[in-house]
Amino acid sequence: MAEAEPLKVALLGAGVVGSQVARILIAESATLAARIGRPLELVGIGVRRLDVERPGVDPALFTTDSAALVARGDLDLVIEVIGGIEPARSLLLSAMEHGASVVTANKALLGSDMAALSHCANANGVDLYYEAAVAGAIPIVRPLRESLVGDEIRAVMGIVNGTTNYILDKMTTAGLSFDVALNQAQELGFAEADPTADVEGHDAAAKAAILAGLAFHTEVRREEVFCEGISRVTETDIAAADQMGFVVKLLAIARLTDEPDARVIVKVHPTMVPKTHPLASVSGAYNAIFVESRDAGQLMFMGQGAGGAPTASAVMGDVVTVARNRLRGASNDMQTGYTTRGVAPIGDATARHYIRFDVADRPGVLAACATIFGDHNVSLQTVQQSHLEGARRQAGFEARLNVMTHEASETDLAAVVTDLHLASFVGDTIDVMRVEGH
Repeated sequence: MAEAEPLKVALLGAGVVGSQVARILIAESATLAARIGRPLELVGIGVRRLDVERPGVDPALFTTDSAALVARGDLDLVIEVIGGIEPARSLLLSAMEHGASVVTANKALLGSDMAALSHCANANGVDLYYEAAVAGAIPIVRPLRESLVGDEIRAVMGIVNGTTNYILDKMTTAGLSFDVALNQAQELGFAEADPTADVEGHDAAAKAAILAGLAFHTEVRREEVFCEGISRVTETDIAAADQMGFVVKLLAIARLTDEPDARVIVKVHPTMVPKTHPLASVSGAYNAIFVESRDAGQLMFMGQGAGGAPTASAVMGDVVTVARNRLRGASNDMQTGYTTRGVAPIGDATARHYIRFDVADRPGVLAACATIFGDHNVSLQTVQQSHLEGARRQAGFEARLNVMTHEASETDLAAVVTDLHLASFVGDTIDVMRVEGH
C-alpha cells in the first residue's frame, strides 16, 4: 500500500514558541500521523534572519521570504507565532486566500482585527484556530466557541497575564514593592526587559477583546477595551485589601449590561477579589479564567498561560484539529460577530469600589464626605476612619477614610472623585480600586 500523502505545513516564526512547535512537528511526527490519520510535512519556516543557529532543524527549511512561502499554493496549514500586527496580518490573509488553514497564537492581531481574519477564513473555506492566543495551554477558546455555544454566557473574568499575576502575588505574599517584584519577574524570565505591555495591561486587553467576542458573539476590538495597569498599585493597596479579606489581581472582565438592549462591557484593571473567590488563590505566573453561564453555572479554567512549551501545546492541539478537518474536507465557521451588540463605554460599567483618602480630622467632615457620595447616587457599604501618625500624616489632614461602596456606575463614581478633589477638607491623593465577587 502506498504511503499516504502528507499534509504540507509552513511555520512562521522560530522564536521561543516557534522552535518548540518545530521540535514537536519533527520529533513527534509518527505520533501526530497516528492521531491525524496522515503525516504532517514541515516544508518551510519563515524567519527574519538566517544567521541564527537553530539546532535540530534542517537549515534548508528556513527562508526570509515568508510572503512567497505562504503564497506557494500547495500548503494545507500555516502556523503563525511571530506576533505583532504586520507582517502577520498580511501573511495570514495571503495564506488563507491561497487555500491554507491557519493556526495562530497572535493575540495582538486577533484583538485588533478578528472580524477581517474570520471573514477571510469563511470566504475561502478554511479554518482559523487560535487557542494559544489567550491563555497559553489553558483550553478556553474552544469551550467558549464550541462546548458552551448552546448556553448563555453571562460573564467571563480572568487572570490572563502571568507577569502581572506573579508581581501582585509577590507583593501580597512576600511584601515586596512593585519595583522589586518586577525586577524579580524579569530576572526569572517572566517579564520582558520592557514590561510595558504586561504591567500597563495592554497584553491582557487584547486577550479580553478575544474572550468577549467569543463569549458574546460580537465584534470587540482592542481599542474598545478599557485598560488600566498595575504600575500604580502600592504596598498600601495590598495591605488594605488583605485587612478587608481581599487580594489584588489584574483581571480581564467581560459581561453584558443590564439594560434591555444589552451591550458588552470589556475592561482590564487591578481588582480587589474576595479571598473566598476561586481566582484569589491563583498564584505565581499562572493564568485562570472564570466563566459564569446560565445552564452550566460557574466554570474555572486554570494553568500555565505563557512559555514556549505550554503555548506550543495549545498550538499543536489546534494543528491536530485543523489537520483532521482538512482530511474530512470540512472547516468550521469561525465568525463570532453575528449579534448586533455594541461595546458600552466604561462609564456604563458598574462595580463596587474601594476608595482611600485623607481628610481633616474635625467635626462635620465625615458627614460632608457622605453627602458628596449621596449627591452622585453612590451608596456607602462600609466606612473606616483611622488616625494618621508620623510620616503618614500630612499637614491639615490627620485622618484616613477607607470607604467601600455598594455597586455604582463608573460615571457616578468619577463624579464623586472629582468633587472630593475639590473639597478643601480632602487631601490631594485619592486612591480607587474596583471590587469584584461576593
